[in-house]
Order: sequence, then structure tokens, then C-alpha cells
Amino acid sequence: MDLFRKKTFDVEERGGMKRTLTLKDLIMLGIGAIIGTGIFVITGQATAVYAGPALSLSFVVAAFVVVLSGLCFAEFASRVPILGGPYSYLYVVFGEVVAWYAGWFLLCEFMLAVSSVASGWSGYLQGFLNSIGIHLPTALTAGYDPARGTYIDLIAGLVVIFVTVWVTQEAKKALRLNNAMVWVKFGIIALFILVGIFFVKPSNWQPFMPFGAKGVFDGAALVFFAFLGFDAVAMAAEEVKNPQRDVPRGIIGSIAIATILYIVVTLILSGIVPFDKLNISDPVAFAMRYVGHNFIGSVIAIGAILTLLTVTISMMYSLARLLYAISKDGLLPKFMQEIDPKHRTPKKATWVAGAFALFFAAAFPLQILAELTNIVALSYLALMGLGLLKLRKQMGPPKKGEFKVPLVPLLPILSVVSCIFLMTRLKPITWLVFGITVVIGTLIYVFYGYRNSELNKK
Repeated sequence: MDLFRKKTFDVEERGGMKRTLTLKDLIMLGIGAIIGTGIFVITGQATAVYAGPALSLSFVVAAFVVVLSGLCFAEFASRVPILGGPYSYLYVVFGEVVAWYAGWFLLCEFMLAVSSVASGWSGYLQGFLNSIGIHLPTALTAGYDPARGTYIDLIAGLVVIFVTVWVTQEAKKALRLNNAMVWVKFGIIALFILVGIFFVKPSNWQPFMPFGAKGVFDGAALVFFAFLGFDAVAMAAEEVKNPQRDVPRGIIGSIAIATILYIVVTLILSGIVPFDKLNISDPVAFAMRYVGHNFIGSVIAIGAILTLLTVTISMMYSLARLLYAISKDGLLPKFMQEIDPKHRTPKKATWVAGAFALFFAAAFPLQILAELTNIVALSYLALMGLGLLKLRKQMGPPKKGEFKVPLVPLLPILSVVSCIFLMTRLKPITWLVFGITVVIGTLIYVFYGYRNSELNKK
């Protein structure tokens, strides 16, 4: 068995998708995927339980790890500008079996992101409906849990169906709603900052590190979730007008903007409300209500409900493109590589992505599955750091006009070590479920992927 057979990207068929996306579209796609539950939910819970006001430092630590990975992504995107992100990059430098695991981890990440955000969106909307006297039957309010009398999350399912239909449209059109919602997201974050800064009490920042350095690092392992989504930019390479120039800029730009917003919002949030009162699901809106601005709190809550759609759109878009890329190589069924003749998008891959996301979002409580998101993401990001070292050895330094990671091999090695360090902060049950996931991925590759691979046919 030749598990490490490689593909060459320079002779790869492009597949016929339209190249219509610009740098602005890519940055909006990245921000749409990154800024969502992280800023509207995780900030409060992580502040109260993990790090206190020092959560701003947790974001700095997490951002440091993400930026190191983002630099590796940027050089790969510049030098290997093909669809599939880490999956395709590692296929070129390491070979098929490593690429499959990277693709499998990415599939898990995107699937969980779409499903969990749809469930979170459902919770926000149900809370809003309850406040105006509209109550759904209990059986339709959450995933399968007979003890609580719930069997299906109706709203989450409807959200996934809507997003799936929308993403089957032409890429430029599909991302137009995403771009509009990103501006709404900026608006409500700006509203919170401009109003909230006048209610900050520096005394609320004392003690700044109530849980010590351990709390800062544990908080970083948790808020790493908040940065996932920057890899969505790399998935659009085949639909970008100038991928070698714009994909690296889109990755770095979206990470930089998200980091600044996370730090500012966290400092203001913990400056308005004592940290031990923030263990709630809507901390940004709660902070406004805490200082008597109930109307602004309601505006922020409604804005958060609307803008969480951007995360589902961005992740569904990326999930469909990843399924399309893997199926082109034969590791998944071929029908998913078909391009819709009208919209020039991978329509069947999008429907498959939507079907699985619908199944998980509507039928399953995702608490245990959500634990996987961090560990699968950190796993393939560590592989990306190693992959960059192999890329430099295999193809030499970048040429003029290509993005270049500075301080190689120091920064890629630091990226790998940082990812492994954050993985060690995760719970034993997470590692157990991760092991089961690896076994499932291995079985799919052994019994289908290896035999049906395009390289195996050659």
C-alpha cells in the first residue's frame, strides 16, 4: 500500500467554478465565520468560570497560536492556491493518508460548527419568542432527550435548510447576505463599545487574574473556539480572482480584526459587570441591561440572533467546498464533485453537507460532540506547521510575489508546540471521543478512500 502518494497541484483540473471573489469578500467571509458565538456567548462564560478580567490575556494567547497557524495557511494559500485548504496542502507535501486525516478533522470541525451554531441560534430565537408570549411545543424545542420531553429542534433544522439552499447559489450571491450581516455585526459591536465604555469601572478589573496563570491558559484553550473559521478563507481559493495575493491577505486580515474586537469587548464587558456575574448565555446584551439600557440590550440581542447566521453561511460554504475537493480526489463518492451548470457551484456537495448538518442540528444535543471541535482543529493546525517545514524542503523558499512566513523553522515549530500545549489543557473525555473519531475516519479511508482514490487508479 502506498499511503503517502502525492498529487501535483500544477496540473490539477480546476473544475470550472467562477472566479468572482475579491479580497473584501474573503475578509468578510473570514470575519463572518470567526465572530459569532465567541464574542456573544463565550466571553461571558469564560470570564466568569476560567480567567476573570484576564480573559483578555487568554484571547492574546489564543490569538498568538492562531496567528502562527494563519501564517502557515497564508504561505500555503499563496504557493499552493487550490481548493481544499489544509487537506489539499498536505496532499501535496505529505501525501494521501496525512491529507485524509486533515480533511477528516476539518469535516468534523465544520460540521459541528454549522450544527452547534444553528442550535445556539434556535436557543436565542426561542428566548425572544418566549419573551413576547410565543411558545413552541416542548417536543420541538431541542434535540432528542426523552427525559426532558424533547425530540427535535425545529428552528435549528429550518435554519440549516435555509442556509443550505442559500449556499447552493453562485458564490458571489451566496456571500452577499453574509457580507450584509457582517456589517450588522460590526454595528452592534460598535454600539456596545461606544455605550459601554462610559460605564467601565476599573475596580471591576480587580483582581485581574482571580484564577491565576492556570486560568489564563485554560481560558485560552476554551476561547480558541472563538477563532475557528479563519480557515474558511482558504476553502474559497478556486473562486478567487487573484488567489495567490488575496487569500493570504484575507486570512491575516480577518484574524487581526477579530483579535482586536475580542480583546476590546472583553475588557469593556468585565469592566461593566463584575466577572462572577457573567456566567450567562447573552453577556453582551446582559451588560447593557445591567447598567439600565434595556432597549440597547434588546437591540444587541436581536442583532446577535441575525448575525449568527453569518457563521452558519460561512461554515456551510466551506463544508460544501471541502466535500467537493475530497470527492474530486476519489476519497469520497464522486457525485459530490458535480458542478451545477447554472450557478457553477458544487450543488450536490452542498446538499450532502446540509443533510448531515440538519441531522445533527435537529436531532442531537451537541454538548459532548462540541468538545471535539477544539481538539480536531488543533490537530490539523499542528499538521499544517509540520507541513510548512516540508513545503520549504520540497519546493524551496517562496518566489517573488508569494507570501513568506518569517523565521522558518522557528515559527512553524512554535506553532506545532503551541497547538499541542493547548490540546493538553482539554479534558480526558475529549481525548476519548477524539480517539473514536480517528477510528471512524480510518475505517472510511481503508474501506473506501484508498481503493477509490484517483491516484490509486493511476
